[in-house]
Amino acid sequence: MTTRRSLDVRVKRVHDPEEPDDGARVLVDRLWPRGISKERAALTAWDKDLAPSTELRRWYGHDPARFEEFAERYRQELADDERAAELARLRGLARTGRLTLLTATKDLPHGHVRVLVEVLRSGH
Repeated sequence: MTTRRSLDVRVKRVHDPEEPDDGARVLVDRLWPRGISKERAALTAWDKDLAPSTELRRWYGHDPARFEEFAERYRQELADDERAAELARLRGLARTGRLTLLTATKDLPHGHVRVLVEVLRSGH
């Protein structure tokens, strides 16, 4: 019987300082965050294709009352075949060490990264 190692994924705001134990740092926003230089971001990668579509992001408008429906629509976007390779790449990074997903979103509990982490950990 094989046991599946849980993924070591953390979420931080891209505005927070880099820390030695961040591991791979991947920005998962579609738009580059204001006021952050590429050097300060210290990214391993910028995976904007895993961010919600522009249409979904605009519809949601970071309205917590819409979060559940937003999360369901975003999960459907992430199920797209084109995103499977990107999700697999992130899972691979998380299996080899810590993966820190970065976002400019201020409201992390109602942000897309929360849903992305759930999808990564579920393996779907």
